[in-house]
Amino acid sequence: MSTALTPFRAGIPDADLADLRDRLARTRWPEAETVDDWSQGVPLDYLRDLAAYWRTSYDWRATEARLNALPQFRTEIDGLGIHFLHVRSPHPDAVPLLLSHGWPGSVIEFLDLIGPLTDPDDPADAFHVVCPSLPGYAFSDKPAATGWTVERTAAAWAALMARLGYERYAAHGVDWGSFVTGALGGLDAEHLLGIHLAMPFAKPPQEQVALDERDLAGLAALKEFQQNEGGYSALQSTRPQTLGYALTDSPVGQLAWIVEKYWAWSDHDGDLEKVVSRDRLLDVVTLAWLAGTAASSARIYWESHNKMALGPVDVPTACSVFPKDARMPRAWCEHRFTDLRRWTDHETGGHFPALEQPGLLVDELRSFFRPLARSGRA
Repeated sequence: MSTALTPFRAGIPDADLADLRDRLARTRWPEAETVDDWSQGVPLDYLRDLAAYWRTSYDWRATEARLNALPQFRTEIDGLGIHFLHVRSPHPDAVPLLLSHGWPGSVIEFLDLIGPLTDPDDPADAFHVVCPSLPGYAFSDKPAATGWTVERTAAAWAALMARLGYERYAAHGVDWGSFVTGALGGLDAEHLLGIHLAMPFAKPPQEQVALDERDLAGLAALKEFQQNEGGYSALQSTRPQTLGYALTDSPVGQLAWIVEKYWAWSDHDGDLEKVVSRDRLLDVVTLAWLAGTAASSARIYWESHNKMALGPVDVPTACSVFPKDARMPRAWCEHRFTDLRRWTDHETGGHFPALEQPGLLVDELRSFFRPLARSGRA
């Protein structure tokens, strides 16, 4: 197995971009929804407008340039090629920080964080940032066999940080990245300063625990989510291959499948683009389309959805909980994360804090990891 770190640059062929525009121009549209809201899915008028903008105005090359302005690499871990960003701070004593994305995201979600994290006003707040693409996402390889679970991915991330020479590091995750980061806290504790989770999950403890109003409201919201919003996870956890045929063949299908989640899971007043611009939305969708990851990115649901052990984690942990995101009871999380040092119920924000609330997320990461770095995790 090669352990080389090979420099990487994104370079999508012009023919692929022309093919995308051609497919968008030839979209076969369904009839309009029979309601006046998003309860049946993405409204036809909104998607037509967004698809037209994607075809005539959106500039993938600008986003590609943003990616290529940062150091990118690929390396082989456990038989799979992994793509990652590795942006070192100009401050040599910066804390290594591993950022893990989820579905339907990618490393693109973190681009606005990298400058503030790597080169802050105060060198004490500096991080060396590592952002890997999950297996089957973006420019990482697509697994050709089963077995790439959350736990295996966490082990790969531990191997990556060791390969980069980081003896001690911090980690943050959102969505599937939160599950990966939690698993990482269990299997690589000796090398972790701590972990920060933007969607902590835990099983109910054996003994009865008191739940407050926010805990009860969070459980009720999770139940409602499964009833009204959980169709995507049912499909991706059972038939990712079948779904992949449709989304890999239709850019508008891929657009609707992803944008619906940003609309439903972001904190906004009915206008998503006030909190996540259409260019940033299309960055995520375009990378998924060009990399052809509709099926491969969904397979993490098939591998791990409702199958994780959610074992105890003893490293220092912080949880940032946003009102439009899933909220487990704090008491449950305290039983899983035995050194839970920080729990913040934010007043605004949703499932994509790096896009919706980048400044707030940067402040959270700084304030939690700064004392851990100074004390050596005491």
